[in-house]
Amino acid sequence: MWKLSQELGIEIRIAHYPPYTSKYNPIEHRLFPHITRACTGVIFDSHETVKKLMAKAKTRSGLKVFSSIIDKVYETGKTVAQDFKQNMKILFDEYLPQWNYVARPKST
Repeated sequence: MWKLSQELGIEIRIAHYPPYTSKYNPIEHRLFPHITRACTGVIFDSHETVKKLMAKAKTRSGLKVFSSIIDKVYETGKTVAQDFKQNMKILFDEYLPQWNYVARPKST
């Protein structure tokens, strides 16, 4: 994220919803009912089936769903250095720093 902020020359703010608070996420309320409707009664037998179903989720008012499948094996068990937050070029908010932080380009 910090590297992208440097490349674009803009501030990037990240604000996560903490666990168990997805009911406050407006995207879920606008998107998930349409995805549920598109998937009703279908057995997920492959990634491609799911991708096609996601593409079918749309509304008359213009919602369209785009999806992509990332075929990559992610490593597990990776750890970071103890001083990771101190040396990282990301500024954590004072309020809920584990959920809210900012990457600023050097010129800002």
